[in-house]
Amino acid sequence: MSFEDFKLLYMFSCVGLGLIILSPTLAVVIKLPTGERFSELWILGPSHMAEDYPFNVSANKLYKVYLGIGNHMGGLEYYRVYVKFRNQTDPLPDAVNGVPSDLEPLLEYRVFLKHSEDWEREIRFSFDFDIEGNICRVSKLVIDGYALDVDKVTGWDEEEGGFHFQLFFELWLYNASVPSFRFDDRFVWIWLNMTSL
Repeated sequence: MSFEDFKLLYMFSCVGLGLIILSPTLAVVIKLPTGERFSELWILGPSHMAEDYPFNVSANKLYKVYLGIGNHMGGLEYYRVYVKFRNQTDPLPDAVNGVPSDLEPLLEYRVFLKHSEDWEREIRFSFDFDIEGNICRVSKLVIDGYALDVDKVTGWDEEEGGFHFQLFFELWLYNASVPSFRFDDRFVWIWLNMTSL
């Protein structure tokens, strides 16, 4: 091995060792591209599958679904899920334009999740409603043991054949730079047909 080869080997060894020693500092300074950052929101039926959701609903009978959130944002996130209830004419959120429904939340869940962590909760609910002729009035929603006054009315839907309402969940994410929660453009729902007492 010549002296020039030895100098070259020594120089590469020093650079390699220097990079190893500095790698924790470089990892903080140099941000490598990450994958897509997003949150998940889902609702599953009573058998914990994406099927058999409650639809034909009787008054004062208990139903259940599973609500879940997944964090793929790259760090710890603070979520809020609003529970809302609407008839066919009440506004839904507009996820395309990032606008939540202007309905008042009936209940909320707050969750802290680390990156790649999921949260899931069994949601039990029932309704108190009356049907008079072609009008259905839902007076109360009981969800997770909380009795909530809703006072929602809808008429008979000739096309679909029922009195239809929607129980839906909006996902909100805490934005530390504002600081406040913002609608995360995600919501899930189940349709409910209040035709049997």
